[in-house]
Amino acid sequence: MTTRQTTQNWIAEADRSEGRRAAKPATADPSLTAPERDELVRLRRQNRQLKVERDILSRATAWFAKETGVLPSGSSGS
Repeated sequence: MTTRQTTQNWIAEADRSEGRRAAKPATADPSLTAPERDELVRLRRQNRQLKVERDILSRATAWFAKETGVLPSGSSGS
């Protein structure tokens, strides 16, 4: 396999894992219907986005706590 082919394979795999490209038919779960596969891709993409947002909020909370000298109590105040 050439270096170019290896690079293309890595890019294709990254695209599949990020939901930008459909899974290879050989590696796709044959027990899933097309709508189920579409939903799985959508949910995985949504899950990645939620993790990114959670990480951003976590960092922002830590930054504001440091700046104000106030540590969060760990509860929502309910």
